[in-house]
Amino acid sequence: MKGQKIGYVRVSTLEQNPERQLDGISLDKVFIDKASGKSTERPQLEALLSFARDGDVVLAHSMDRLCRNLDDLRRIVKTLTSQGVRVEFVKEGLTFTGDDSPMATLLLSVMGAFAEFERALIRERQREGIVLARQRGAYRGRKRSLKPGQVEDLRRRASAGEAKAQLAKHFGISRETVYQYIRG
Repeated sequence: MKGQKIGYVRVSTLEQNPERQLDGISLDKVFIDKASGKSTERPQLEALLSFARDGDVVLAHSMDRLCRNLDDLRRIVKTLTSQGVRVEFVKEGLTFTGDDSPMATLLLSVMGAFAEFERALIRERQREGIVLARQRGAYRGRKRSLKPGQVEDLRRRASAGEAKAQLAKHFGISRETVYQYIRG
């Protein structure tokens, strides 16, 4: 093998442990995202796609760690394999090279469809749980990240031209949350 072994790890929350996904596998480089799999707009996934070269092997614990959307999964696998990168999913025991058999393509589609279906079920259960909790008076939504005085300070500093990334770091929130507070 002339290329590098590259790992891709994704966990949905900061509390989840990314270490277990590719534990025991010798890798030259690892990209770790702590984000939902619903979108491919993840910094480390984008970095991986830019980094991988002909002859490299990209390993992911399972298909749903790479993506929870079938179209995105197929696109990412095709993008990588068209560059000469081999893609391996450890849990499923599947490898894709671009010269895949019709059976491998079918398995990618079926397993990817299951990951997408699982995400839809999770969202449905979450919505149902919220409705039931609201009926009991137990759900009031997510706790606000900042107190009203902090929000005023953030908006004032943003209006003065302070960088959004700097504000996010100062207040201990994401840039997206900064933008949400600015929008009101």
